[in-house]
Amino acid sequence: MNRLIKKADVLVEALPYIRTFRGKTVVIKYGGHAMTEPSLKEKFAQDVVLLKYVGLNPVIIHGGGPQIDDMLDRLGIEAKFRHGVRVTDQVTMDIVEMVLAGKINMEIVDLLNCHGGKAVGLSGKDGGLLLTKPLTAKAWAASLDKDLDEGELDEDFGLVGEVHSIDPSLILKLQQDHYIPVIAPIGTDRQGHTHNINADLVAGSMAAALQAEKVVMMTDVKGIRDAKGRHLSTVSRKDVQRMVKRGTITEGMLPKVHACLTALDGGVKKAHIIDGRTPHAILLEVFTDKGIGTEIVS
Repeated sequence: MNRLIKKADVLVEALPYIRTFRGKTVVIKYGGHAMTEPSLKEKFAQDVVLLKYVGLNPVIIHGGGPQIDDMLDRLGIEAKFRHGVRVTDQVTMDIVEMVLAGKINMEIVDLLNCHGGKAVGLSGKDGGLLLTKPLTAKAWAASLDKDLDEGELDEDFGLVGEVHSIDPSLILKLQQDHYIPVIAPIGTDRQGHTHNINADLVAGSMAAALQAEKVVMMTDVKGIRDAKGRHLSTVSRKDVQRMVKRGTITEGMLPKVHACLTALDGGVKKAHIIDGRTPHAILLEVFTDKGIGTEIVS
């Protein structure tokens, strides 16, 4: 009986959040181990479908770096990186598009549908969703708060883009028809060139364009830590900016934090960085009082 009462208590704890967020959009960047471990993939799908059934509007942006690396390796093509960015020639871009917009996107859609959702797979090319421009070394360094040597500023990443603008009309229409959009981070520029885009940055920009209630970044760490290594449950936007300048937030966390700040600057109320290795991480962060990751508030 006590176990049943505890289950009821969990549902009651979730009630005010369900009431508050009903009808609101939550953009989720799906990545890390949650995309590769079968049990975590199942729990992710259950979380997203449950969000939809209780009245929220989840929008999924997914990555796929390890899967791209695996395909390149199988084809005997060397993966090249510069300042943490995948250098993308035309051959590599063809493979990136095949893996992201084909294999991974369809797998996620199928998984959500198997759990009772109505998911639709898209890339940024569909409906003019993502207009891109080439990512410059200077722009990437700025997003990482990093200084580059003068010679490095002219380095070329190839067919790597950044978000120029987003037309959310297709996503809004799908939401009205009760679909769950699943978006691969690929877009085109005004000349029709296809670009590979960092999924974190797409998630932040998409959340702003949709005026989402929240953006949730799934990763393989618990969240943001302070200079002493202590996990921070809640931080302000200004605190995060100070931590970046001091070097407390570094490397792989920087694009995620930059994406969160982009979302907050665009009117999103809260941004969350959570550990996707925790089963049901999304539900625990969105529907419980304490959460499990770090929330960044404006």
